[in-house]
Amino acid sequence: MEWGMSEKLGRVRYKSNEQEVFVGRSVTQSDHMSDETAKLIDEEVRKLVEDGETTARKMIKDNAEQFEAIAQALLEYETLTGDELRELMDGKQPFRPSDDDTPPKGTGVPKAGKTVKKKPKPKADPDGLEPQPES
Repeated sequence: MEWGMSEKLGRVRYKSNEQEVFVGRSVTQSDHMSDETAKLIDEEVRKLVEDGETTARKMIKDNAEQFEAIAQALLEYETLTGDELRELMDGKQPFRPSDDDTPPKGTGVPKAGKTVKKKPKPKADPDGLEPQPES
């Protein structure tokens, strides 16, 4: 509505400059367009959303193997560098020679992956007043 969204509607701004500062702005905001124009805008927005969904679904379907490879690598390493993603797109599995799954130096990716830090166990209450489960 603000920037002109389609050939059908043209490069016309349909949204007014007025902005209410109150929460109920949609109640107090007035429309500066006909019902026909509002209907046309709704149709064009629906078309944009449906076209975008169709494009996204096609991309996912056409690249399902690459998405699966990325998902499996993320399950294994939790984070991937840009170089590792490029290798996956070329059909190569990322390789990290160290056991701690640290990405290569200089990548800016934090350490993550299989390494899990264990939380320290809380110390026993000397007075025996620890919470007990209800029965």
